[in-house]
Amino acid sequence: MDAPITTSAAPGPEGADGWFTPHIGSRTPPPRPTAGPGPAASVRENASPEALLVRRTMDEVGPVADGFTSYFYALLFVRHPELRPLFPAAMDAQRDRLLRALLTAVEHIDDKLVLVPYLKNLGRGHRKYGTRPEHYPAVGECLIAALSRYAAATWDARTEAAWVRTYTTISQVMIDAAAEDELKAPAWWLSEIVAHEPRTADIAVVTVRPEQPYPFLAGQYTTLETPWWPRIWRHYSFAAAPRPDGLLSFHVKAVAAGWVSHALVHRARPGDVVRLGPPAGSMTVDHSTDSGLLCLGGGTGIAPIKALVEDVAQHGKRRPVEVFYGARTDQDLYDIDTMLRLQRSHPWLAVRPVIDQWARRRLPDAVREYGPWNEYDAYLSGPPGMIRNGVDALRDLGVPVDRIRHDVVEDQAAAAH
Repeated sequence: MDAPITTSAAPGPEGADGWFTPHIGSRTPPPRPTAGPGPAASVRENASPEALLVRRTMDEVGPVADGFTSYFYALLFVRHPELRPLFPAAMDAQRDRLLRALLTAVEHIDDKLVLVPYLKNLGRGHRKYGTRPEHYPAVGECLIAALSRYAAATWDARTEAAWVRTYTTISQVMIDAAAEDELKAPAWWLSEIVAHEPRTADIAVVTVRPEQPYPFLAGQYTTLETPWWPRIWRHYSFAAAPRPDGLLSFHVKAVAAGWVSHALVHRARPGDVVRLGPPAGSMTVDHSTDSGLLCLGGGTGIAPIKALVEDVAQHGKRRPVEVFYGARTDQDLYDIDTMLRLQRSHPWLAVRPVIDQWARRRLPDAVREYGPWNEYDAYLSGPPGMIRNGVDALRDLGVPVDRIRHDVVEDQAAAAH
């Protein structure tokens, strides 16, 4: 029998690109404040009995993930057709996101320092989809039903009770975060495109003017929805530090099968209106220290790096900033002129282009040629592979894990679409 799941009714959260859509993505949760393996491994070793039951279920569901997620959504839309409009018309990407988010929550179920901020971020972000507190029990009911069907070998009364308690806790954190956020911020910001500058055949710099003030920090990112693909949101980093005129810029690369990115690069024009979700991300500068910044940006990942440089300049401290700008070809260094202008204006800034065409030189290898970096705060932004390799290289060079910052790799992979 499907167990009913209840949550207290508080004013609330989100829903569209999907339930439990990680931000960024989709982002595993952001590392404590930084990248790298925190204490998650030891937390897992000392897992509570309830966490072990929940993880055992997900281990069984993993090999049949496609069937599980398809069944869950089919059940949800049949039992609760009123929820279907909250989701995008095409559900392919959404199916993967549900499972990724569940795995993330389960992995950190005993680590509140990681799990709670992650869930709060989801709850705040879900507001833009129109999710309400009363929607959560319906989702939980269908989730339990799908789990009991696809994890039949491990499912029993104790496991069901563990899942009911786990989901109730998860959803309540999200509901409470959304209710708190509703008191101080809109669910989304309508924003008019005021400039559209093609840089290459598939990259454009898009500048928008929000209709209301949009507070954010350099190094953060947002979600963006276009009028051509309703309910499909994608992540983009801010390409500049906060400006007096309130304008926001994004570097967008059109990728294969990227509905949103293709629309922004090839279809969007000044006068079009998009919607922005709330800012997110912890790849920000600690202005209480004079430590140098080591920045690795690949492709359009140079956008938040540029914002960090501007942020340091605005705060007026002469702290060394080393930027390694990676690209596959000369053409991919589409923003190198901007970065070199910043270098000419600020003697504390060094910009080093790194081109790996024909395997001439890779970004991590270039970083190894300089340094030492153990006294620097490191920031990475770019393709997932670049981030993984960059983190490994920095750790090998002695950069402490708690000084390496980047947005979650899975979100970076999804951001371009």
